[in-house]
Amino acid sequence: MAYLLRFVQQYDPSAAREFLELEAQFRDLERRSPHLPQGKRYQPVSGAQPTHTLIWECECGSLAEVDAALQKLKDDPTHTILFEKQAPYIRQAHTEIHELLEL
Repeated sequence: MAYLLRFVQQYDPSAAREFLELEAQFRDLERRSPHLPQGKRYQPVSGAQPTHTLIWECECGSLAEVDAALQKLKDDPTHTILFEKQAPYIRQAHTEIHELLEL
C-alpha cells in the first residue's frame, strides 16, 4: 500500500522572497542527501489554499516509510537549522498523510 506525505505551509506573503529562497535551500539539501525524502513542491494557482502556500509532498511505500521519512527530517541537523530560519515566515502549517487508493 502506498502513501503520500504532504506538508502544507502558508507563509507571510510579504516575505515570499525570503521564504522561497530558504525553500530552495531545502531542495538543494534533498538533492545532495539521498537519505532524506525527495519531495516535489507546489504552489496553488487556484483552489482552497491561498497562493502564498507551499505544498511539499513525497510518496512512501508504507506507513513505516512515512514514519521513517519524518524521523530522518527531524534528525537531520541541516534540515533543522533551515527550518528554524524559515519558521518565522510561516503563518500556519499542517502535515497530511494520504493513502493511495488502487480501485
